[in-house]
Amino acid sequence: MANSETTLSKLLAEAKFNQECEELMSSLPKDRSFFAEYLYQYQGFWYPPNILEGVLYSQKHFKAKDSDFILVSSPKSGATWLKALVFALIHRQEFQTPLESHPLLDNNPHSLIPFIEGFNFHTQAASPRIFSTHIPLGSLPESVKDSSCKVVYCCRNPKDAFFSLWHFVKNLILKEMAGCTMEEMVSGFCRGSSVYGPFWDHALEYWKENRENPEKVLFVMYEEMREQPRDLVMRIAEFLGCSFTEEEIENGVLDDIIKLCSLENMSKLEVNGKGKLVNGMETKAFFRKGEIGGWGDTLTPFLAEEIDKTTEKKLIGSDFRFFC
Repeated sequence: MANSETTLSKLLAEAKFNQECEELMSSLPKDRSFFAEYLYQYQGFWYPPNILEGVLYSQKHFKAKDSDFILVSSPKSGATWLKALVFALIHRQEFQTPLESHPLLDNNPHSLIPFIEGFNFHTQAASPRIFSTHIPLGSLPESVKDSSCKVVYCCRNPKDAFFSLWHFVKNLILKEMAGCTMEEMVSGFCRGSSVYGPFWDHALEYWKENRENPEKVLFVMYEEMREQPRDLVMRIAEFLGCSFTEEEIENGVLDDIIKLCSLENMSKLEVNGKGKLVNGMETKAFFRKGEIGGWGDTLTPFLAEEIDKTTEKKLIGSDFRFFC
């Protein structure tokens, strides 16, 4: 695995950045990272250089439309699953038999719904357009803030999000991870120095925006998706203005979508087991068990307590609580 031509470290190595990004990085706070040589702090959040360049590009060039849907999460907090569900429910009229012939059977969700910071948002032409992002609320392109586009934010318990990120990074940059202990990674995560971190600030920004502007931002929990998928998908559909009819529910359309998009089903598809994204990343890296409380298999009690202590501090003055 360490010699794989598709490791994330190889994708980042020798990357060239535009002059604007290079000049900005020279003036930003930076911190050593397991993910890239350095993370850079921009507008209060941390990014590796390639993602920072994408954020800058999106802020300058992305033009949101009122009819757009934007799917947001911190890394490893349900983005792949949320993309699949929203794509399937939005396009359900086009694909009447989703379990027999559907784009999700032959395409990874990340291939169907581009990241705003991924430079390829220009490929979306159909209306409504669906995009995804990990960009914090305050750093979103101004057109997203100024338009009437809808935003769905998916939040996950920080210990499970960290646990999933740990395995994701290990699979993609195993060679570099050899010198990074889990203790060091937890330390970086807790002080906020992780990709798109601080994790807690990211979630709280969107949660507060949901409280102040519920017509604009829907805030959902990953754990809801696992435990009550029918209720959650219907709530997302209603928020996006495409509620399920009673006839659709009676005919099994809702259940078909949930079955099609389940992590259990998607992880078995060949495209998600042996496929690659356009940047060379292997699609299997996006699929694990997705269990609630899976962190208990890896995190020691001491490290779990470190994350819990940080969570407690971050939530002081807020009545928001993560799913335990």
